[in-house]
Amino acid sequence: MASMRSLLAALPIRRFRNPPPLVPVVRLEGVIGRGRTGRGQGLSLADMAGQIQKAFAIDDAPAVALIINSPGGSPVQSALIARRIRDLAEEKQKPVLAFVEDVAASGGYWLACAADEIFADNSSIVGSIGVIAATFGLSDLIDRWGIERRVYTAGDRKLILDPFQPEKEADVARVKDLQQRIHQDFIAHVRSRRSDKLTGAPEHLFNGDIWVGQEAQDLGLIDGIGHLRPILRERFGDKVKMKVFGPQRGLLRRFGLMDSAAIGQAAIGGALASMEERALWQRYGL
Repeated sequence: MASMRSLLAALPIRRFRNPPPLVPVVRLEGVIGRGRTGRGQGLSLADMAGQIQKAFAIDDAPAVALIINSPGGSPVQSALIARRIRDLAEEKQKPVLAFVEDVAASGGYWLACAADEIFADNSSIVGSIGVIAATFGLSDLIDRWGIERRVYTAGDRKLILDPFQPEKEADVARVKDLQQRIHQDFIAHVRSRRSDKLTGAPEHLFNGDIWVGQEAQDLGLIDGIGHLRPILRERFGDKVKMKVFGPQRGLLRRFGLMDSAAIGQAAIGGALASMEERALWQRYGL
């Protein structure tokens, strides 16, 4: 027994007493919204809630980092994810650092504002604090081909902005009113998170424009130019460790186990989502 105690006492246990700091990193990448299967997996609270919870559950972590690469998407899912991050940051009393990769625009910037500090590359695209809706007008096309469309509704506003009918001023006015309400929520979120840092005039900051690198910093939209590893090493030491958390696919999708009907539906939905997603990324030259 005495020899065992001597052996344990001689073990180099000091290195385990002060382990290097571990910073959890939550990757928020892709178009924000449910059920997207294009260039990358979409972002929603349902997909990310567990990963965000795990990141904040690391008690000894000195901070939580976010990697953001998103052209935007659903304003509701943007708000839900950002709110969950803020709730956990306040509950766990942990600072949050965001690092922008290619783009944090529209809903992507909404997510970035959940952090206490935002860093970006000199060429990162930041901003687009606005709201957009897009559709097509096909009424002339179906008339030319002699196609008769039959739609039956209960409620005279159910066909608002129907692409197969001529555009109506009342429909456009209603959609713009809805957009203004969402835009004001977006502005309020940015101001609540960065009010003491913003330097640009409101009509300049909140008109949907985008900026890169130093210009975004000058306007107070970001806090500095920098990347994940160098900033974390500067803050927490050269030996800092990182653990990345990201969205997880369902078990059946992960192993390719889907029935033929599900595969067909996924293929059709994926093609449509891919076109929509590609348009969002290409808006920023990506």
